[in-house]
Amino acid sequence: MNKLKNKVSLIGRIGMQPEVKAFDSGKTLIRFSLATNESYKDKNGEWNELTQWHTINAWGKTAEIMSQKINKGQEVLVEGRLVNQSYETKDGDKRYATHIEANEFLIIKALQKSLV
Repeated sequence: MNKLKNKVSLIGRIGMQPEVKAFDSGKTLIRFSLATNESYKDKNGEWNELTQWHTINAWGKTAEIMSQKINKGQEVLVEGRLVNQSYETKDGDKRYATHIEANEFLIIKALQKSLV
């Protein structure tokens, strides 16, 4: 039987300077937003662009390497898994959040044309 996996791959631009946190336990967390874009035609045949924002978290060695290599505005490929969380506000309201827990990344460098 095939295993069903929780796997996500996104290519987008980093929307904010990544935030790095080191915990007393020795673990490191990096968190940043990633913008992905898609184009579509509306019912009038006009092109529109839709931007989705994703929260990316990474832990441990991946977080440490990311903190040295990535910056706001860079285009990256991120692979990981979806994580759904719920929490309660101070007022007792239940909230839900979804983020991507990254385990791999690749910086995408734009191809530059040389002028002759």
